[in-house]
Amino acid sequence: MNVADLQEIVDLLQRRQQLVLYGPPGTGKTYVAKELAKHLVGDPSRVRLVQFHPSYSYEDFFEGYRPVIEDGHPTFALKDGPLRLLAAEASNPENRENAYILIIDEMNRANLAKVFGELYFLLEYLKETVRLQYQPETAFYLPPNLFIIGTMNTADRSIALVDAAIRRRFPFYEMHPSEEPVRSVLERYLVANHIVDDRAALLSELNRRMGDSGRDLQIGPCYLMRPEIQSEADIDLVWRYDILPLLEEHYYGQMDRHTLRQEFGLTALKAALASTGKASGGEAGEPIASPGEAGADDQTGEPNDAGEA
Repeated sequence: MNVADLQEIVDLLQRRQQLVLYGPPGTGKTYVAKELAKHLVGDPSRVRLVQFHPSYSYEDFFEGYRPVIEDGHPTFALKDGPLRLLAAEASNPENRENAYILIIDEMNRANLAKVFGELYFLLEYLKETVRLQYQPETAFYLPPNLFIIGTMNTADRSIALVDAAIRRRFPFYEMHPSEEPVRSVLERYLVANHIVDDRAALLSELNRRMGDSGRDLQIGPCYLMRPEIQSEADIDLVWRYDILPLLEEHYYGQMDRHTLRQEFGLTALKAALASTGKASGGEAGEPIASPGEAGADDQTGEPNDAGEA
């Protein structure tokens, strides 16, 4: 990504204290959130990551009663969750000059109203306090040096159900394969690592075929930025075992498996590229120019997991 694009994310975060990175799978949302957070705070210990899921609750996120053993007997005790713990650390007088960042991965997979509870108020009125449901005598506030970065996967249809309350409280920064700053990431990665093949053109043709109706489901470049992809055969493996199964889930009930592979399989895509003169890769199994050291360039850093949010 360009420095200017990253700076825009930083500016939004500084202005609003929280933001959401959203887009289809494989666009580097979690990778960018993690690397940017580590860069901004300097000390990785001041970054926490939690992943939301359908059973995640306020008790998991902020505070709740948990089973414990006291004097050899089982009982329940009020325990702090990751947000409360990080807020307490950030509020410590000796830490007030340091930034802390909480990353909430797959944010839209949870029931956000249930998870945030009364904390919804603080996300909009950052300088206010609220009384807590388990400790109504305690006034809680979000320290000004605590920032929140959320990620949302648009391929998960639950993003359409994100209520207006959360959209009003978070600025939403899109990371989409057809738009900058993501659109040129794969091509720049290939150039920086001296790789000559068709993967960028194939991905572009795939997403073009998915069109506007499949915009939220389009495939990001991170699937094809793995250092182990060094031949046409490797691209074929990723296509058959990562990308096509994802598309089968997306188009379930709309397109049968055979039709889907005829439309989005490598054979069809390569034929389309050949007809337009865009094909440039070698035969299956032919090695590709050495990718060099993954992550050696700031603008082509290698994501750890292509299947992330």
